[in-house]
Amino acid sequence: MAYHPFRDFWLKAVSVAIAVLLWFTVAGEPVVERGLEIPLELENVPPELEISSAPPDTVSVRVRGTSRVVGRLDSSEVAAVLDLGDEGPGRRLFDMFSDRVEVPPGIEITSVVPATVTLTLERKGVPRMVPVVPDIEGEPAPGLAVGSIETDPDSVEVIGPETRLAELREALTGPVSVAGALTDVVTEVTVVVADPTLRLVEPVSARVVVEIVPAPVEKTLHDVPVEIQSDQAHGVSVEPKHVAIGVRGTRAAIAAIAETDLRASIDLDGLPPGSYRLAVQVESIDGSVVISDIEPSSVQVSLR
Repeated sequence: MAYHPFRDFWLKAVSVAIAVLLWFTVAGEPVVERGLEIPLELENVPPELEISSAPPDTVSVRVRGTSRVVGRLDSSEVAAVLDLGDEGPGRRLFDMFSDRVEVPPGIEITSVVPATVTLTLERKGVPRMVPVVPDIEGEPAPGLAVGSIETDPDSVEVIGPETRLAELREALTGPVSVAGALTDVVTEVTVVVADPTLRLVEPVSARVVVEIVPAPVEKTLHDVPVEIQSDQAHGVSVEPKHVAIGVRGTRAAIAAIAETDLRASIDLDGLPPGSYRLAVQVESIDGSVVISDIEPSSVQVSLR
């Protein structure tokens, strides 16, 4: 059949005109750039490995295209993905320009920050139990103090990279406020680990009971004599001969204690003649008080 170049001439002419019009329309559109924050996705992490370095949560991607295409672009159409399926233990570097950021057709990637992502992969450690430590915030009402603290459960099981797991000493609860408390504080809070590369084997909430007790009272007993512990007390001079001792305890115990309930002493056994600066040792007859301060804490001793 013979070819007739002018057959359907007007149809061909209209098609060419539309194509030229479309070309001029696209060519006339301005080219623009736009920045996007894209979540960094990790795929195919080997089950026997853990990520021991915290990767960035997002990457900043800058794209370029016509104003029409870029203006319609949704961030969900852009993906930043690291495939770890073929990786082993060790430090790994990933070039984010090596087809690791996916964009729709007509979009050009001009920059990715960070351009390189570093990950350290480790073997998964054996889960271990660590104690739960409550995070107590604030102070009770005046005259009161925090007493005993109970946590249930008192330990949790944690899993993660073996080296980071070996360094872990404790898990923490969410904040437990005792600010202005007049009675015991009982609350339930979430248990977490501070290291972001570690996690609980199972999510756990802990019941924390904080006892609120009368605050200890302090008192200073002056002129407590310094006794000499020695078989030979002759030819000994002590300066000063008396010390002040600070004690702390319940209001009743502090009200009842006197200088005679404390014993301050220095031990001279085995010392040859000479001059010494010796620490003062203090014992309390009443076990309900605590020695908080000794002033001075040492005395000058001369042996002849």
